[in-house]
Amino acid sequence: MSVEARVRVVSAADGMVWVSSSESSGCSACQSQSRCGISGLGKYLSHQRAALPIQHPGACVGDELLVCVDEAELLRAGAFAYLLPAMLAVIAAALADALGAGDLATVFAALLGFITGLIVARFLAPTPRIRTSPITPISGEPS
Repeated sequence: MSVEARVRVVSAADGMVWVSSSESSGCSACQSQSRCGISGLGKYLSHQRAALPIQHPGACVGDELLVCVDEAELLRAGAFAYLLPAMLAVIAAALADALGAGDLATVFAALLGFITGLIVARFLAPTPRIRTSPITPISGEPS
């Protein structure tokens, strides 16, 4: 299985294209956005979304692409990015506590474990492969 998203090419140069989301997702697609306090934050952050660079030779500005990422690869990358720093923070704090360190030293050990986890995740986490394919409009459908 894979996670898919429709994107629109906003810039292209030398086989690289910069894409931005062309359909609503998250808070803007939710049926409860008028009653939810989080949707205001989502509206604020959605205006700051930057275009993402991907390789897709032959794409032109305005083209729509289907971007696919394998779920297993995405979960593996997420585990590295989120679980590894948290686990190392807990392990470092537990180790400091077991060695009889004071509260302040235990907090610093947890912080050091967290930062170490972030650094390790940054360099060792697998990068999910992004596959793209052009979306051809159905006849009569505006492009």
